[in-house]
Amino acid sequence: MGDATREFVLGVDLDGVCADFYGTLRVLAAEWLGKQLDDLPTEVSFGLPEWGLRDGDYERLHRWAVTKRSLFRVMAPIPGAGPALRRLSARGIRIRIITHRLFIPHFHASAITQTVEWLDWHGIPYWDLCLLKAKDAVGADLYLEDSPSNVERLRAVGNQVIVFTNSTNRSLPGPRAETWDEVEALVQDAAERSGNPPGEPPDSGPAPEL
Repeated sequence: MGDATREFVLGVDLDGVCADFYGTLRVLAAEWLGKQLDDLPTEVSFGLPEWGLRDGDYERLHRWAVTKRSLFRVMAPIPGAGPALRRLSARGIRIRIITHRLFIPHFHASAITQTVEWLDWHGIPYWDLCLLKAKDAVGADLYLEDSPSNVERLRAVGNQVIVFTNSTNRSLPGPRAETWDEVEALVQDAAERSGNPPGEPPDSGPAPEL
């Protein structure tokens, strides 16, 4: 039996799920590497060796993209992400953003500020913002994730995870979603089957800016 007083919590990753991380970074990588955009394939794997990156290159590119090109502020949203999350939130599902954006030291303030500004600019509803690597340390009834290592870690300790499909995770078993319309349907179904179906949205106001 579910707890009728508790909200259904959806743990949502940002990069590659809500925000077009690879698409935006590809444009910046072309500038960084001095290559034509068409020289960088869209089908990539972890560490981006397809773009010619080697040991340490990804970290240097990432640092420059965030600090000099405001990567986390300028990323385009994945089509449909904002509207779907707004509809889910309006149905009483608690959106918990869980993202690991603090993995390179000494520019955490920029990463956090850009993240909050991006969420507000695109109207992404959320009630919790968690920036950490160990996503299984943050409770959620259902997770939405694209990173193969995160999916595997979350599932290994018994969590339900929807895989948001991209070129890095096609070998993972489902459930998976190719679009945000599919995400919305899967989340709604999971919430209704959980014993804690969505009800009225909370009225505590938007999450405070950091």
